[in-house]
Amino acid sequence: MTHRCRKFAIALGVAALALTGCSGTDDAPDRLEVGVLVITMFDPESEVWLRREQLPTTVEVPGAYKPVKCNGDGLCVAETGQGKSNAATTMTAILSSPKFDFSHAWFLTAGIAGTPPDQGTLGSAAWARWVVDFDLGNHLDPAEAPEVPFGFRPVEDYNTAAYRLDDALVDTAYELTREATLADSPEAAAERAQYPGQAGRTPDVRICDTMTGDDYFSGKVPSDTARHIMGVRSKGEGVYCTTQMEDNATATALNGFGYLDRYLSLRTVSNFDQPFPGQSVVAHLDHSGPGFALALENQYTVGRRVVDHLLQNPYRN
Repeated sequence: MTHRCRKFAIALGVAALALTGCSGTDDAPDRLEVGVLVITMFDPESEVWLRREQLPTTVEVPGAYKPVKCNGDGLCVAETGQGKSNAATTMTAILSSPKFDFSHAWFLTAGIAGTPPDQGTLGSAAWARWVVDFDLGNHLDPAEAPEVPFGFRPVEDYNTAAYRLDDALVDTAYELTREATLADSPEAAAERAQYPGQAGRTPDVRICDTMTGDDYFSGKVPSDTARHIMGVRSKGEGVYCTTQMEDNATATALNGFGYLDRYLSLRTVSNFDQPFPGQSVVAHLDHSGPGFALALENQYTVGRRVVDHLLQNPYRN
């Protein structure tokens, strides 16, 4: 394989990242045509894909968190690392790499998330129309600024605070998956029953919106704050139903390369974003519940249906 190096730069918010991508001596072809890039964030999310898919091609990408795994059908799986910094860096490295051809590619985040108990339940799957950043803006002590709702002032949008994803693509993903059979368990049912209004609920697929924050919060007050920020940033259109740590960064990189209209954010519920009555926030954060395994299973079940469709329908200008 001929050794080639190229330098790329992309503006992410107010910062510019210069990354070098080199085609080396790994087992990938000089330029691999990607049909769908599945984007995961940490090992358990990626492993459920790697166990069930044949992805024999490993592509080393300088600057990326881990190598990208691909097959001859055009399916690739990338693990970005957790948090916005890891996600932005990895996605920029991959998108700027000369090893890939994304001309007809689609992009799918498949990961787990938390939910407020009045919106979702353990194991549920949510396709986002809005991807909104929790962190950006002024966060004030509500007791000292009672005139500021939830102590949040948006200040500006930073060009990265809110993204509305392509409605037709989101609708297609939902229609393909809304009747999917999702995994559940008696243990998850028992945990749900500790939350008001959750007894008897089962996982479903829905369209609602996702909140990105490096701050992994727990409690009703930050949950209600997230709901408020979603409303502010989406101008009242978004419905907060999942919380995660990467999707605004992923969307920012895709937007910078002109791929945002090809992006889907799928999040499945591993936990509630607040404790049940009588449980402390610390105990809630330290608890590893049955929703984790369900969310991993269901993000693959739901995501794979859409991957099948997208591979058969390459992106066309």
